[in-house]
Amino acid sequence: MASSSRLTPATALLLTTAPLLWAGNAVVGRAVHELIAPVTMNFLRWLLAFVLLAPLAWRVLRPSSSLWPHWRRYALLGLLGVGCYNALQYLALQTSTPLNVTLVGSGTPIWMLLFGALLFRTPVTRQQLAGALLSVAGVAVVLSRGSWQQLLQLRLVAGDLYMVLATMAWALYSWLLVATREPADLRGDWAAFLMAQVVFGLAWSGVFSGAEWAVSGVHFVWGWPLVLALIFIAAGPAVIAYRCWGLGVQRAGPVIGGFFINLTPLFAALLSAAFLQEMPRPYHGLAFVLIVGGIVVSARR
Repeated sequence: MASSSRLTPATALLLTTAPLLWAGNAVVGRAVHELIAPVTMNFLRWLLAFVLLAPLAWRVLRPSSSLWPHWRRYALLGLLGVGCYNALQYLALQTSTPLNVTLVGSGTPIWMLLFGALLFRTPVTRQQLAGALLSVAGVAVVLSRGSWQQLLQLRLVAGDLYMVLATMAWALYSWLLVATREPADLRGDWAAFLMAQVVFGLAWSGVFSGAEWAVSGVHFVWGWPLVLALIFIAAGPAVIAYRCWGLGVQRAGPVIGGFFINLTPLFAALLSAAFLQEMPRPYHGLAFVLIVGGIVVSARR
């Protein structure tokens, strides 16, 4: 299985680009959260991604495509990666604080190891466990802003439970990426592979959006801020980030990939400094050392 692959600089760059774009997704998503309902934002994001992918992967939609004989696999991948993860994250931010949501999300390496051991019979090494603890410690430093007293004041709300489900969905999605081989006409074609997921993920997202509209009504505040935000989260965090993540996980394995996700809150802190004029502090450097140290330790033979 690919989880034993060697971590090369090129693969590390791929696995770093994805959390950088996902951090931008969090910043932009938070900025427009009052302009659009969370599940609807996820649906429109992937609708635009479908339009962007169509010129590159329109062959996937043909009746002769191998997508349709393998529809169960792609329906599951679309549900977990496209339909659930970001929708649950956007929902979490409605009732929970960004601190709680990001802290819960930092448990991804633990879920990666757990699913690997229980569902895919992948043994957990001491190095992987040590790397997980180092990475989580680094994220905790960022989230606590160097003050552990803030962590003691956390209170779980419904949003935290949404984020637990989102993290579990992403960990399982990552394992399924390498669990089986792709059909011949999708193998090696990143746009076709992503389109195969988006086709079903968009259907799931549409169903979830319909349920949201039935419960809370349709909520849009159209304008350039919302339009530009949707274009960014569709092109960057959706298409480009998923391309980098999928290729990186296939090369290095989902366990190592899980540690790179913990770079997301660190990048979010740096982006906040850039766009909100909150300058980095010494604890950001400590967090970076811990998170990268966790990646290095987990990737060693």
